[in-house]
Amino acid sequence: QVQLVESGGGLVQPGESLRLSCTSSGSIFSFTNMAWYRQAPGKQRELVARIFKIGSPYYPDSTKGRFTMPRDNAKNTVYLQMNSLKPEDTAVYYCNAFGASGEYWGQGTQVTVSS
Repeated sequence: QVQLVESGGGLVQPGESLRLSCTSSGSIFSFTNMAWYRQAPGKQRELVARIFKIGSPYYPDSTKGRFTMPRDNAKNTVYLQMNSLKPEDTAVYYCNAFGASGEYWGQGTQVTVSS
């Protein structure tokens, strides 16, 4: 059973940056794609970034140009680099992985953007 562990959440001010980490207990090469989602109170969970084993990453309009999702294969870790944060980015952020063995979620990490 694969486990995904997120870290790096916290409280930041608008305009600041934050980097989240997601470390897999298994090789990230085994996944077809990995993604970050977020869920704000009272709202549905939404996709914020996705990377694929082959091909270009995908970012929705809400995060394009501000968020990137680099990876470190040697550490079995993906990151979510968030720049120019806005109060509306406040949410619990979840790491997601999908592959032949199934779909996996992390436990979530809280990001709060407030002055």
